[in-house]
Amino acid sequence: MDIATLLGVILGFVVVIWAILLGGSPATFVDVPSVAITIGGMLCSTLIHFSLPQFLGIFSVIKKTIITRVPSPSELIQRMADYATINRRDGALALEQEIGKIGDAFFAKGLQLLVDGQNPDDIRDLLSLEIQYLQDRHATGKKILEYMGAAAPAFGMIGTLIGLVQMLKNLTSPDQIGAGMAVALLTTFYGAILANLVFLPLAGKLGLYSKAETTAKEMIVEGVCCIAKGDNPTVVREKMQVFVSQSKRAEKKA
Repeated sequence: MDIATLLGVILGFVVVIWAILLGGSPATFVDVPSVAITIGGMLCSTLIHFSLPQFLGIFSVIKKTIITRVPSPSELIQRMADYATINRRDGALALEQEIGKIGDAFFAKGLQLLVDGQNPDDIRDLLSLEIQYLQDRHATGKKILEYMGAAAPAFGMIGTLIGLVQMLKNLTSPDQIGAGMAVALLTTFYGAILANLVFLPLAGKLGLYSKAETTAKEMIVEGVCCIAKGDNPTVVREKMQVFVSQSKRAEKKA
């Protein structure tokens, strides 16, 4: 679980609420029609822009930004070097008992292809295709969050315009201008909060995780193909360290 995502969202709302409490009553910032316009309009617009399955998948997208685990490069390098040792010592069939110990379905699939005797080129083609579709799914999820981040302030502004029109049309006394303007601006406030504290940061986090997961899977592909070629553990380690920075390589060797 990425505690930073939850911590950032929670602390962000705490800071905003704390600032509101310092300035007066929090009830001033609560307006049901403003919430309905901002959130309802944003969701309806997103539903129009994307298909229903994509829209309903937004919950799994948000979940992925909070609950996800990407294996570290050093962990992958060490495991591949161990598998290369087993392969050279006992043969590819000896790796079959290791498949059940792997919690990553992609990693397990790569080893299974290796045990089944597939040649390195076929393994690379098949796994690379799976990585490509993974990137497409992540890109779609990121686009949905980015669109919601753009739509929330837009509908906040629409709500503000509606509130201003209603205020000016029913204006009977100059004393009502301040209160009416405050209510009209609440939708803009809601839209800005949702966009900049929820959807856009989540989209950025999903992009980072997508890149990290893609790199991890590319390392797995490279390692499995090296083992399939019969490379020794040292060669496997050196080839996989291409994905790691120089400082991390030195740290790992030490």
